[in-house]
Amino acid sequence: MPMKKNFMNNFILCGFCGWCMECFWTGLNSIIKHKDKSLLCRTSVWMFPIYGLAACLTPICRKLERRNALLRGGVYALLIYLTEYITGIILKKHGACPWDYSKAKLNIKGVIRLDYAPAWFLTGLFFEKLLKRI
Repeated sequence: MPMKKNFMNNFILCGFCGWCMECFWTGLNSIIKHKDKSLLCRTSVWMFPIYGLAACLTPICRKLERRNALLRGGVYALLIYLTEYITGIILKKHGACPWDYSKAKLNIKGVIRLDYAPAWFLTGLFFEKLLKRI
């Protein structure tokens, strides 16, 4: 498959999977924080291309494939944080950032939460598996 088409397929797959993970995460959060048994979730259309950027991990996954999971997950978490920070700052500048972590204890400029490291670690390993499916 041509590289450009493969990247687009991975972009779309990562975008949709990320969206689904976000719905699951925010739905669980609604019952934990608000006792809302309907498990309502909240996301934004902006999140699709942001999660889709995980397709850019493909060459990094190949380079790290023989390394242990702690190193791989750590690298992916750092890259996810970097992406979240850059996209968050850009969207915030235009009044379009769908998330605001400014009230969280371990936040940086309201666009990343350091306490989400375990979630991003696991998300990175999930995207790695997704991108290696072929």
